[in-house]
Amino acid sequence: MKTSFTAVAMACGLLCSATFAATEADVDASFRPYKSGVPSFPGLTPGTVVSKANVEQFKEVLDEGLYTMVKNGWTELKVGATTSFEMEPNYVEATRKNINKAKLGAKTGEITGFVAGRPFPEEPSLSDPQAGDKIAWNYKYGINWGDNAAIYPFYWKYRNLTTGQVERQIKFNFHFLNFQHRVRHEPIPEVVPNPANLFRGIYVNVLEPQDLKFTQLLIQINGDDTKLSDAYLYLGFQRRVRRLATAQTTDAFLGSDLMIEDFEGYNGRISDMKWTYKGTKNILMPYYNHNDQKLATDMPPEADGYKFINFGGLGGCFPDITWQLRKVYVVEAAPVNPSHPVSKRVLHIDAQVYNINRTLIYDRKGELWKSWTIGKSHPDHHLPINKGSGIAIDDSFSMVDVQSKHCTTGQFKGQIDSKMNPPSLFQVQNLRGGD
Repeated sequence: MKTSFTAVAMACGLLCSATFAATEADVDASFRPYKSGVPSFPGLTPGTVVSKANVEQFKEVLDEGLYTMVKNGWTELKVGATTSFEMEPNYVEATRKNINKAKLGAKTGEITGFVAGRPFPEEPSLSDPQAGDKIAWNYKYGINWGDNAAIYPFYWKYRNLTTGQVERQIKFNFHFLNFQHRVRHEPIPEVVPNPANLFRGIYVNVLEPQDLKFTQLLIQINGDDTKLSDAYLYLGFQRRVRRLATAQTTDAFLGSDLMIEDFEGYNGRISDMKWTYKGTKNILMPYYNHNDQKLATDMPPEADGYKFINFGGLGGCFPDITWQLRKVYVVEAAPVNPSHPVSKRVLHIDAQVYNINRTLIYDRKGELWKSWTIGKSHPDHHLPINKGSGIAIDDSFSMVDVQSKHCTTGQFKGQIDSKMNPPSLFQVQNLRGGD
């Protein structure tokens, strides 16, 4: 029976791959979805403010969570012009060069033949039972932060949604490095030696406040998605490194409203979830030009004059930005582990950039628990070092716990700079010397 099932699954995988093979036209459409024009909706134009007063008129272009929060009067959405976020040309070329090489395995989390670029650039289809998995792989092998980047610094604020009280502020540095499938910065295509077969590393260092200073987090994501990632935490006051158990990646990170699994939109394995493609929509997404926004005045600018995104709305929990009407793939990710604290995530994945920018997180009872927003700035309207990078810059975040009436907000200074992210930074030995 087991052998028969495996054979059928493999045969289905081969058939689906052949049926939904990508073409050069698919690659072009994937990276240039607005080539023939941008999406529109009656009455929605740049400058429109979607508020409690008119939210019913625009319900179709809002995800469920955003609709509810606007309807409740927690926030308003200023509409900006939809713009193309042109992607890193080497990544686009790698997609063309390696078209149809990537194949899904018999089990979720298995992939073969992938080299670099977007593994499945064809338009997803509801008739394709593997469409959700393909979108998930496109996200994982996307270029969120590119080959390497740093958020330097990164401010998190813990806020009471009802009163607006800022309960705590943490200042971090975050660093990202792709060890494999690199397309822009040397070494290409991978960092060697790499005996642990790492795909990606994330290193976090707490700078303030004093009681958390020198706390460090290291995440090492294995190149084989079916193998568990390694996560290590260094607590400055204990002066020791401890390995985190897998379950701890779904705990509140440093008392915030985020799990480690929430990082970058979704930081778990493909094999940890059942992926279901729910369809394509045009909805408002947090895409904008940083330099054109109202920037924060309650925080001192950086030495180079850089200012952070401002926050407003109820409790100061919502980024004060403009929103674009963009093409989005809606995917439901349901944990395969029945003890997971989340019953499902509804991910809204930008069709051009393939980043996760709006997520609705549901508790184990199936009720909306958290609303997760990651704001994206066009790189040409940000720091000079990011101009021309073809990397949409993570620039603001808001994780709103709608049940406990609490939120955590993030203000970024993202920099696409390979010199800030040496491979040695992503080794356990570095944690012991980080203070």
